[in-house]
Amino acid sequence: MTTSPMQQEAPARPAPDYDDPERPALTPGERMTSGERLRLVLTLGVLIAIGPLTVDMYLPALPTITDDLMTTAASAQLTLTGTLVGLALGQLLVGPVSDAVGRRPPLLAGVCVHVLASLACAVAPNLATLGVLRVLQGLGAAAATVVAMAVVRDLFTGLAAAKTLSRLMLVMGAAPVLAPTLGGVVLGVTSWRGVFVVLAVLGVAILTITALALPESLPKSARRSGGTLGTIRVYGRLLTDRTYVGLILVAGLAMAAMFAYVSGSSFVFQEQYGLSEQEYGFVFGAGAIGLIAATQFNVRLLRRFAPAQILTGALAAGAVAGLVLLLLAATETAGMFGLLIPLWLVLASAGLALPNAPALALSRHGEAAGTAAALLGAVQFGVGALTAPLVGILGTGATAMALVIAGGMVLANVVVVLVVRPRQITPEPARSTR
Repeated sequence: MTTSPMQQEAPARPAPDYDDPERPALTPGERMTSGERLRLVLTLGVLIAIGPLTVDMYLPALPTITDDLMTTAASAQLTLTGTLVGLALGQLLVGPVSDAVGRRPPLLAGVCVHVLASLACAVAPNLATLGVLRVLQGLGAAAATVVAMAVVRDLFTGLAAAKTLSRLMLVMGAAPVLAPTLGGVVLGVTSWRGVFVVLAVLGVAILTITALALPESLPKSARRSGGTLGTIRVYGRLLTDRTYVGLILVAGLAMAAMFAYVSGSSFVFQEQYGLSEQEYGFVFGAGAIGLIAATQFNVRLLRRFAPAQILTGALAAGAVAGLVLLLLAATETAGMFGLLIPLWLVLASAGLALPNAPALALSRHGEAAGTAAALLGAVQFGVGALTAPLVGILGTGATAMALVIAGGMVLANVVVVLVVRPRQITPEPARSTR
């Protein structure tokens, strides 16, 4: 295996001898068989799919919702913002709770809230009611998102965590691929309200699978019950870690680029380029395939490079692709297919960045994995919540979407250089990942 420059800068460490009590013990995840790890990844992938399904499945219906509820495109996009706000705030609440009582109780309660909110969305009489219910949907989905991340940190560390997150994103990536396509199919036989009925049914299925297949990963001896003041102290300690804060900001800005695409693409491709709801679903899915492929290529790259190196390279490539996308959109010289190439490159860059930034961030605070994952998720979806209406405010054309995408990737690079300073990240000892 080739050793990365970052690893060469660290003092040489002898290979761990796991029979020696003075050496680091294998984590629970590292003691799993390949079959057990596969089942875990599939279960967590099903669990974490609630968020992308909730956000993406109704995207083809946004223009229809705009007309049906007699509102504007920017106002309709606020229903997306409501979901992201719920995802952000919910994680801040659920993360500390999961550190105190375990992972399963808040997870199961959150999915139940999501199912009930989805059913209520299906009968929402106006945009304001729909927006409030979308916040509740996000709150419910937040429990699934933060618990899935915390479980990974409970069971894995370092490179093993980055590889597990990459595998998890393979499963999770199927949700953005299928969600708009599934939404387009549902819209072909019913109205946009039927989309929320399907989300409720999927929520029940996900609740059943996780209740049966996901064991508790946080032992009672490792739980933290410091109450409100203890939670505040933990958040305060996290916010004083410059590298951790920089990494979660980078993850948030990479997500901002993705959410700019999520919130603006339905208007760009359906209204500006005349695609049908079904055609848009397939175009959206094709972009997600590039993101999925990148997450799996990341596993191969981790055999040769440190996570911080992959993160910086991916973000640099994403910024270049984003700026090319902005240039082509502003000059209107490339047409729809010309825009898709740099757009898909941005998504692929995000697919390389997103497993590594969270893995590096969470590896610094394993003693409070739920709270650390909550703050990470809150920043990701909070930045996304600001991004979605920004695209609508700037306009519904390709230039507005490209401007926010390019801006997110460029700012992510600035934060990496000025705040994260990846060469100063101390690599963790190598562990077996068998």
